[in-house]
Amino acid sequence: MLALPFIEIAGFIIVGSHIGVLATLSLVILSSMLGFFLLRVQGLGLLRNIQAEAAAGRSPDRQLIHGAMMALAAILLIIPGFFTSIVGLFLFIPFVRDLIWEKFVRGRIIVAGTTSYSQDYGQYRHGQEQIRDQVIDLDPEDYSSRPNDDSPWKRGPMDQ
Repeated sequence: MLALPFIEIAGFIIVGSHIGVLATLSLVILSSMLGFFLLRVQGLGLLRNIQAEAAAGRSPDRQLIHGAMMALAAILLIIPGFFTSIVGLFLFIPFVRDLIWEKFVRGRIIVAGTTSYSQDYGQYRHGQEQIRDQVIDLDPEDYSSRPNDDSPWKRGPMDQ
């Protein structure tokens, strides 16, 4: 982190000596505008993917991490500098995000939510489907109703 400003200053000097000051400043401004644009476009698509994964009953952990990497990529593009912009552009490439997901993040993250995994069926279940599987349908002759004297909810003399 301490070396990053020096790397960026060196980048400004090297690029500025080759293409000029005005072109260098234009590239920095263009990079920031690109960061804002890509964050907006990619972010909305990613939110739709997260909602689709959750609605299908699958864990949206991959999409959440991709979203975090895209937000970081946009911030790196917005920060003035060529090194951070290059790293930010690489993070916007889906292949690079998948590589980071598979190699570094996948085994270290757990997304907690309302989705549960059923080992019986080998698939995710979500919301109403999970509740329906727990319902037992009885006919009127299959059950009876009688008072339970051991119930903590029975009415006593003070409750009447």
